[in-house]
Amino acid sequence: MTAQQTPSQFDISGRVALVTGSSRGIGRSIAEGFAEAGAVVVLNGVDPERLAATQAEFTARFGAERVFARAFDVTGEAAVVAGIAWIEEEVGPLRILVNNAGIQHRVPLLDLALADWERVLTTNLTSAFLVGRTAARGMIERGVGTIINVASVQTDLARPTIGAYTTSKGGIRNLTRAMTAEWAGHGLTINAIAPGYIHTEMTQKLVDDDTFNQWILGRTPAHRWGTTADLVGPALWLASDASAFVNGQVIFIDGGMTVVV
Repeated sequence: MTAQQTPSQFDISGRVALVTGSSRGIGRSIAEGFAEAGAVVVLNGVDPERLAATQAEFTARFGAERVFARAFDVTGEAAVVAGIAWIEEEVGPLRILVNNAGIQHRVPLLDLALADWERVLTTNLTSAFLVGRTAARGMIERGVGTIINVASVQTDLARPTIGAYTTSKGGIRNLTRAMTAEWAGHGLTINAIAPGYIHTEMTQKLVDDDTFNQWILGRTPAHRWGTTADLVGPALWLASDASAFVNGQVIFIDGGMTVVV
């Protein structure tokens, strides 16, 4: 940087960023966007082979000094504590956390097994609490940090057969608010992004269902499915100093779906 240059408010160069569930899909795209913006990225997932493959691809593009990976179960407290400790010791002070890990389970509420309800809530909501709390301890000690929780249009909307998922994403909204209420005064910013219907491996069956696909296209003012790339810009904004006074908010990235009847 020359003497005439000033750092951009959007600059996240050198900041250590953990993105959970980042070996594929939305998490991978956000991690890729962070790496392209100069961050030191820690990939996470539960499938070691897929995680290693993603790490290898990222390393070839961004260099081994800026790409790390740690496979740990975000639903297990001991695994989370050990995973965050490894990042802090081996990579550097964690500055950015994206709580992205999540699953879907499509069954009507009357037929939904308790074990499946609990699995969705634990994976989508409890994990964000566990990883967020563990990461926040170091961030609070240092007086700076960013947490981005991944919500959904189901934070505001509901439709049949995804009751557990809808409940978990509604919980993400209020978890984000609770984190803000307790941690914003310590220098942290905590917000959520709420993707609309994004074309990923998890939603491929819905895209392939012509009736559902046409409903999505008609229901969304932008008349298209979102892409994982659509989420990168908002995530970068929330991860940067450009959003320093934005706290406790849910940013909907849905092509306008939640603002129309």
